[in-house]
Amino acid sequence: MDTDAQLTERDRSPEPHEGREQGSRSARFPGLSPRGAWRWLTGGGALRRTGVLLATCIVLILVVSGFVLQPFLIPSGSMENTLHVGDRVLVNKLAYRFGDEPRRGDVVVFDGTDSFLQNAPSENAVAGLVRRVGSAVGLMEPADTDYIKRVVGVGGDHVTCCDKRGRLMVNGRPITEKYLYPGDAPSTVSFDVVVPDGKLWVMGDHRGASRDSRDHLGEPGGGTVPVDRVIGRADWIGWPFGRMTSLKRPGGFADVPEPGGAHG
Repeated sequence: MDTDAQLTERDRSPEPHEGREQGSRSARFPGLSPRGAWRWLTGGGALRRTGVLLATCIVLILVVSGFVLQPFLIPSGSMENTLHVGDRVLVNKLAYRFGDEPRRGDVVVFDGTDSFLQNAPSENAVAGLVRRVGSAVGLMEPADTDYIKRVVGVGGDHVTCCDKRGRLMVNGRPITEKYLYPGDAPSTVSFDVVVPDGKLWVMGDHRGASRDSRDHLGEPGGGTVPVDRVIGRADWIGWPFGRMTSLKRPGGFADVPEPGGAHG
């Protein structure tokens, strides 16, 4: 009888123990319920709230930078005097998302893999993540595969240089290039190309310091860049404050005829 009584007492004990364990487990992991997660996020004092706010801001910046507007640090003088080393341009990633395509005169950022760069350099995973986050907010240089140049010819265009007066020609029309670096010729290298459909012929504004489509004529793609490799259009200089301005399409390309018949 004594034994049965002891066993009966033991049988009653698991229920309250289970209840206490379930309660403590829920308290240790507040994310198990939306209400608990919210209490954890908004509680914990100023330090936790500051950390949550900072993390939220970083996520929002990365989302905007990845899909809408990205600061791009200018790493070289290939686009002087339009863009200086250290300028931050704001790249509009929606510019060509809804049916529009790059036009002559646009300043574009593009991935040069398989056009300007045949073998993309390898990168440590951690270093790559740090660089991507830093470049997303304009604090670090972009990837070695990213380039910024001006569109000179689009699909079907006949682009040549130079005519008897040393001018760049597009579809038989000479281009007045007021944006060129002072003292630069349109090109010291002669070329005569017809841009394939879906491709772009791009050049830097500082022709004497730019490695652009001219330098890749003998490589796969013939120096042209696929339109689908364009990351976005550089629409503004956002930094430094003294150079803040919009980057408008120059008027020198306004009278260029549509391709067809100009090159025979």
